[in-house]
This record gives sequence, C-alpha cells and structure tokens, in this order.
Amino acid sequence: MDRVLDLIRRASRLPVLLASLALFVLMVMTFMDVILRSTLNSPIEAATELTRILMAVIVFAVLPVVSVRGDHIAVDLSDPLFDRLRLARIRDGVIQIASGVMLYWPVLRVWVLAERARDYGDVTEYLAIPQFYIGWFIAGATAITAFGMIVTGLLTLFAPKLLEPTP
Repeated sequence: MDRVLDLIRRASRLPVLLASLALFVLMVMTFMDVILRSTLNSPIEAATELTRILMAVIVFAVLPVVSVRGDHIAVDLSDPLFDRLRLARIRDGVIQIASGVMLYWPVLRVWVLAERARDYGDVTEYLAIPQFYIGWFIAGATAITAFGMIVTGLLTLFAPKLLEPTP
C-alpha cells in the first residue's frame, strides 16, 4: 500500500506542472499582448479566450491536489473544541467524504454542459477551439477531486498512518 501511495504522490506532481506551464504561457502571452498593444497598436486578438482557457486549466488542474492535501483555505473556529474532544480526525474524515460526495452534482452538470456544447458545435471566437474540451477537462478534474477526497476521507478515518508523509 505504501508503494501505491508513493506512486500517487509522485503522480500528483503532473497536474501541478501542467498548471505551472499554463501560468507561464499566460504570463508570456499577457506580457506580449501589452508590448504589442503599446508599441505597435496591435494586440493579440485571441488573448481574452486564451486567458479564459488557461485560467480554467490552472484552477482545475491543481484542484485535486489542493483538495486531497487539504491545502485550501479553512476556517478553524471549532478546532479547539474538536481537539479537546479528540474528534479532529473523525471530523476531517467525514468532511472529506461529504465534500467528495457533494462534488457529484457539479461533475454531472459540467459534463451535461460540455456535451451540449459538443452537440451544438460551440467553438471559441477567434481560434475555433471546441469548447467541450474544456468542459470535459473541468468535469474530469472535478471527478478526480471527488474520488480523491472520498479515498482520503476513508483513509483518514480508518488508516491515518497511510497518510503520513514518508521520509
């Protein structure tokens, strides 16, 4: 089991690299757009649609990693109470499982919208990129997030030692 978890930890670097690459491309494109707009009065026409696509890639590529690791923003108003009652692990596991289950609805809705865009033949304005690809990516990343959160919640409840970082 440790081998599987180690492989998953290593594989979790790939979406982070994808998001980093998308952020770098976004940064270069924005820089070039500003330079071209200021010096030659010739902005990059597709900059707006590329920005939207790259922002979706950045956010949803790291969503599974951030959610499973628990790196998201959390309000800890009730932490002292749960720590005192020694229920923090149970709370964390139940919240992870509940959050993963609740992501089922957004996955279905985004998938339906992506399929509708595919059926209608919706494409982006300047580059004619089929919009359903981004919808599929968002639905897939959200589904992976849901699965990862449920598994992490179950491990938190029943095998917390497996979630400890290995040296």
